[in-house]
Amino acid sequence: MAKQETTIDDDGYTLDAGGAGRRLAAPELAYRPRDPKTYRPKIGMIACGGITQHHLTAYKRAGYDVAALCDLIPERIEKRRAEFYPEAMTTTDYRKVLDRDDIEVVDIATHPHDRVTLIEEALKAGKHVLSQKPFVLDLDTGERLVRVARENGRKLAVNQNGRWSPHWAYIRQAVRAGLIGDVVSIHLGVHWDHTWIKGKPFEKIRDVVLYDFAIHWFDFARHLLGDREVTEVYATRTRAAGQEIEPPMLAQAVFSFAGGQGSAVFDAHLKHGSRDRTYVGGTAGSIASEGPNLGEQTVTLYTEAGAASPALEGQWFPDGFHGTMSELLCAIEEGREPLNGAEENLKGLALCFAAIASATDGTPKAPGTVRRLPPGSAPGV
Repeated sequence: MAKQETTIDDDGYTLDAGGAGRRLAAPELAYRPRDPKTYRPKIGMIACGGITQHHLTAYKRAGYDVAALCDLIPERIEKRRAEFYPEAMTTTDYRKVLDRDDIEVVDIATHPHDRVTLIEEALKAGKHVLSQKPFVLDLDTGERLVRVARENGRKLAVNQNGRWSPHWAYIRQAVRAGLIGDVVSIHLGVHWDHTWIKGKPFEKIRDVVLYDFAIHWFDFARHLLGDREVTEVYATRTRAAGQEIEPPMLAQAVFSFAGGQGSAVFDAHLKHGSRDRTYVGGTAGSIASEGPNLGEQTVTLYTEAGAASPALEGQWFPDGFHGTMSELLCAIEEGREPLNGAEENLKGLALCFAAIASATDGTPKAPGTVRRLPPGSAPGV
């Protein structure tokens, strides 16, 4: 029998001399945010902090109508109004936003501690809600808010904007289309400098890496699994050599699910040579993405037929924020649950809570058994 030759492609993967060695045209997948056909409601924004610059940039580009801006600090409101929506009503009282019958959707971008009451009151006032992430500080509260939404006939979605970053959105659609078969491995790695938090409120979050940042990666991994449950997660965190800021900047987690395994590694104290990697392996192929940061990514799909790399358009910021709101609006228009619905989002949050609890006491945890963000993880918890 003749020896089968192998080659190494530009991404460092071994390709056999058969079909897997061929370069193919990339499948066309609907990875870009999709706007509703006709539904264009008035939107109210509650909280106008730094992150909302990306919300409003996305909404302005999409032609969405933000009719009201609310924040406890008037200067923040005025800054957002002048830059994005000069005709918007401004107020420091969120009730004035909820009292407006013409506002059907509210984007609540406050910190988690302040958000529960706002979400509940908005739902009971008949508003559909897009909640900032991480959604809640405990799963029981999250489940209660899901029930409130259902009882009031409203949609409740979470701003997991990473799902609409171009590379993750393409990977998600490839998995949903069955292009790599059943998922057997998910491996994520981020290596970057997160020390911008020094001197800011984020520095007071002990688990700023595993909680505030990694929730995107836990959410993405969990979302790819659909109805398959994560059975166990084991995580660690530690301080980096030479680190001066307070929270541990190195963290990692490994997890198991029926028929597969996954890992997530976060090196948040690297000054040079940042890198971001995603690998999803399946029974019929694999798909990988890699680049120097979250905005510059090369995706390659590997199957028996060959390898294909799509030319992706867009950026995580602000396209991810367009995606979360547009998906909520499409779900309202089409009478279905949004892809980023709160009930489904709780699965990723359960994985996150379990990972933090594991890193705290050094033992593996089953997602769902840790009902609250572990004590000390963030201020007030």
